[in-house]
Amino acid sequence: MALRETLFWLFSLAVLSSSAASDETLPQNCSSQAQVFERLSADLKVVVECGENLPSHWSTQQTAALLHSMRNLTDTLHKHQLKECQDAEPNNCPEAEVHDNGGLACVTINNKRYCKPMCNYGYDFSFLRRSRLYDECSEQTRYKWDTQFIGGKSLAVCNEHSSQISGANTAYFPKDQDCLTTKKSSQLKNSIIEGFIAELKNRGIQGQPLFACLVCG
Repeated sequence: MALRETLFWLFSLAVLSSSAASDETLPQNCSSQAQVFERLSADLKVVVECGENLPSHWSTQQTAALLHSMRNLTDTLHKHQLKECQDAEPNNCPEAEVHDNGGLACVTINNKRYCKPMCNYGYDFSFLRRSRLYDECSEQTRYKWDTQFIGGKSLAVCNEHSSQISGANTAYFPKDQDCLTTKKSSQLKNSIIEGFIAELKNRGIQGQPLFACLVCG
């Protein structure tokens, strides 16, 4: 597909996504969204690869319009990937807030919800938590997250930093493999979740893991 056609299609998709986010009553042409989004990843790669050769006749207003629509699309996609951890048990627990510049690996064992905050490479936790691998929400915590932060749902903050020393070694995504890069690969994602489950077992938390997920900020 030519770059011009790809950009036009992406613009149309972004506008469609923006409309869908603001109106729950989707028009008939949204019934084929699954096919539309299947093309998205491949066509985005075309735009990235040809990014230095954008159509010369495009005005700055057209570029700004596309950026605005793509921002709406990004917001929609971000909300969609967060749904992976919704409806996890115990139902009394509030959904943990996912921090920027990292993500949360979560799992339920014996009706207790455990979430492990992680930072992307180049970021570190705002609080020292080397021995604090995870946060818990359960009947024992009165169905509140036993977080270091006041407010109950924020588990971590990842700030830009040249070194990563505040958390455990496994609490950081590797270089060139941030949370989203990890999540797009089932092998990498499963490795993170399985590693977290193994760490819980090493701390004496035994049982069938349920509602395992990885969400990115």
